Amino acid sequence: MKKSLLALAVLGTIGSVNAAYAQSNVTIYGLIDATISTVNHADKAGDRLTGIPVAWFSGNRIGFRGAEDLGGGLKAVFKLEAEFVVGTGEMDTPGVLFNRDAWVGLQDTTFGQIVLGRQNTLARDFSQVYGDAYGSKLGLEEGGYTNNNNFKQLIFYSGSATGTRYDNGVTWKKVFNNGVVAGLGYQFGNVAGQFAHNTTKSAAIGYNGSNFIVSGFINQADVGNGIDSSLEKHKSYSVGGSYIFDLVRLNAGYFHYTAEQGALGKRKDDAYTVSAKFTPQGSFDYEVGYQVMKAENAAYNAAGTSTLNAYADASGATATGSGKKKTLYASTFYHLSKRTELYLAADYMKLSDGYRVGSANGFQNQTEFAVGMRTRF
Repeated sequence: MKKSLLALAVLGTIGSVNAAYAQSNVTIYGLIDATISTVNHADKAGDRLTGIPVAWFSGNRIGFRGAEDLGGGLKAVFKLEAEFVVGTGEMDTPGVLFNRDAWVGLQDTTFGQIVLGRQNTLARDFSQVYGDAYGSKLGLEEGGYTNNNNFKQLIFYSGSATGTRYDNGVTWKKVFNNGVVAGLGYQFGNVAGQFAHNTTKSAAIGYNGSNFIVSGFINQADVGNGIDSSLEKHKSYSVGGSYIFDLVRLNAGYFHYTAEQGALGKRKDDAYTVSAKFTPQGSFDYEVGYQVMKAENAAYNAAGTSTLNAYADASGATATGSGKKKTLYASTFYHLSKRTELYLAADYMKLSDGYRVGSANGFQNQTEFAVGMRTRF
């Protein structure tokens, strides 16, 4: 009798463990994007550079994503995602394993999702629907911009004190039944005695309609290496959206950015973008876009070769300039399957007045052409 009871207890324990595991799932996934590109004005002599650069459209990654059903509609969720360089196999950020994502949180149909750790900035997730021609819908999932080209730059207006991702960040997002999507974001500075040091605060709201999406955000970061009173305040807001009819998706957006730069004075940027994606029946789709970035009194890097990106620390800068950066781009994808595609892409960048881009090596324009392959697993 005792042996029977013991056997039943063991079976019950095993059954409980199996049930617990049945309520959990972990997914291993990844993406590989390999590009061959050719770029003019790649050095001061104006020579052309052809080779395998950092991937054009998507950061190469391997990740782990999981969820555990805690009952009553509540889930524990996590994501770990690392980026690598496909041409060499090295880590995208040396010494940082999960440089794309490292977060854990809770998700519920009533209160939404709250996660803590390294993750996309909230503004980035809400502006990607119109920031270039490749955006998606609003939701709990992270969104992004294209990876490495001369038309990626609008992403920096959606930045933080640590770039286009939060270190030490916490975000809340909720998708409401009526199509509204809302979010709040905060980045801790983690500096003793200087609570505001390198902190970021964000709020965003959007709406997924039947054939359109609208979205916007407000964002502020306290950037710098000094005490709280000398931190540079960087602020931005943006609004935009997408309209889908038949086989075409049209996108448009506006960004406004200001930054305190100490003795160099205040910087003010205005930028806008328009783009379109055409998806006819068959294996091809086509994209085209145009963007303008106008910067007033923007700090240069220490070498004086580049206008600093939005939300960059300007405390080491000694000079500023004003000007415009205009970029026209286009691409076409041939889909071999739902997971694998080939692509052609090109862009033309034109600089005017005092706007400087380091990769152009002092020239006022630059043209890039690329061919590549992208697959997911």
